[in-house]
Amino acid sequence: MTAVVAPSLYSGLGSLYERELDSHGVGTEMLTHKWQPADLLAPHSDMDVRVLLSQAPADWEEWNHRLAAAHTAAVGREAVHRRLLEHPPGFAFTVAEADGRLVSAPELATWSLMSGSARDFQRWKSRAQMASWCEVDERFYQGILQTRLGGRYRLAADSTDNVLEDIAAYQRHCVAWHYLAPCWFAAAALATRTRCPGKTAALTQWRPDGLDGYAELFLRHAEDRPDARPRSARHLLRAAHVALEAAMRRVPDPGRPVGQAEGHARTDWVMTAGMLRVRVARWLYYLDPPPGVATEYLIRRETKELHSAARTLHALAEDETTPSRRLAARMASLIPDGPTTAGTLRAALAHWHRRKSTVQDFLSLSPDDIRP
Repeated sequence: MTAVVAPSLYSGLGSLYERELDSHGVGTEMLTHKWQPADLLAPHSDMDVRVLLSQAPADWEEWNHRLAAAHTAAVGREAVHRRLLEHPPGFAFTVAEADGRLVSAPELATWSLMSGSARDFQRWKSRAQMASWCEVDERFYQGILQTRLGGRYRLAADSTDNVLEDIAAYQRHCVAWHYLAPCWFAAAALATRTRCPGKTAALTQWRPDGLDGYAELFLRHAEDRPDARPRSARHLLRAAHVALEAAMRRVPDPGRPVGQAEGHARTDWVMTAGMLRVRVARWLYYLDPPPGVATEYLIRRETKELHSAARTLHALAEDETTPSRRLAARMASLIPDGPTTAGTLRAALAHWHRRKSTVQDFLSLSPDDIRP
C-alpha cells in the first residue's frame, strides 16, 4: 500500500471521532490534532487529538470513562483505525487556558483545527507564532532531540502490531517521519528561533547549504513517492543518522535561555495538568482494548510521559510553601515510578480513585489560582 497525503481520509476520521465523543457525552468545545494536514500520511500516520472544553468537568474520572468508551467505539468502526487512532487524545485543556496563553506556544503552533471556532483558533495560532522566543521553546524543541538523538531512537520500538499491511513501507515511514522529520523540525526551530507548524514545512523550508538533498530524500520516503529509491528501513536509518549529524551542526549549542516566558511556571502547570487529564482514559483503553488491538507497546510508552510529569510536578512543588505547591506535591506522589506495565497502570487507576479529591483538585485548578 502506498502512503499518500490523504486529507479527506483524516477529515472524515475527525468527523467520525467528533460524533463518537458527542454521543458519549464528552462535551468538547473544540477539537484539534497535532501536526498539519500535509504531515498526516495514510495509512501510516495516527491522528493525535487534543480536546478543549468550555470548563473542567465536575468529575474528571467519570469524564475519562466516557472518553475511553468513545475512543473504543471509534476504533471498533474500522480495522484500519487501530493504527489511525492509535491512542486516546494526548491532552485536554479548557478554552480559558488556551485563550489565556497558557498552552505552550510551540505545542499550539503545530495544531490543526478539527471542529470548533475557527476565529478563536486562528487567534491562538497567530499569538503562538508571534510570541517572543523563550525558555519554554528551548525546552520543547530540545526535548524532541534528547529523546531521539545519540542512539536513543530504536526502530524496533515503533511497533507494527496494529499495522495491517506493507510492514516494510511502514518501517520506512517510521524512520522518515518518527525519527528524521521530528528532529529536523526541532533543529529548524532552534536554528531559526521560529515555531515551525509541522514536519513537512520544516523539511521544505529549512534547507541550509549542503542539506537540501537530505531534506528531499526524506520527503520522498516519508510519502513513499514513486521516485523514491527503494531502500530498506535499516538502510534509510543509516542515511538518517548522517543527515541529522549534518543538520545538528547548524543548531546552536544549548545555552542560557533567550528570555523567560511570562508566567512560564503556570504554563508548565497547565501543560502537565492537560496531559494528566486524559491519562485515565488512556489506561482504560490500553488495559481493555477492542478485539485485535495491541496495546502492550503503548503501555510501555507511558513511562516516559509519566516520568516527565513527575519531574515537572516536583519542580512546581519546590518547598511546598503555597497551597498550589502543596497540591503539586500531592499529585506528584500519585505518579507511578519505574517502568509501566499493565499491573502498574491498574494499581495507578485504583490509587487515583482512592485519592480522587486530590486528582480532581489538581486537574481543575483555575489558572488564576496557580501560585507557583
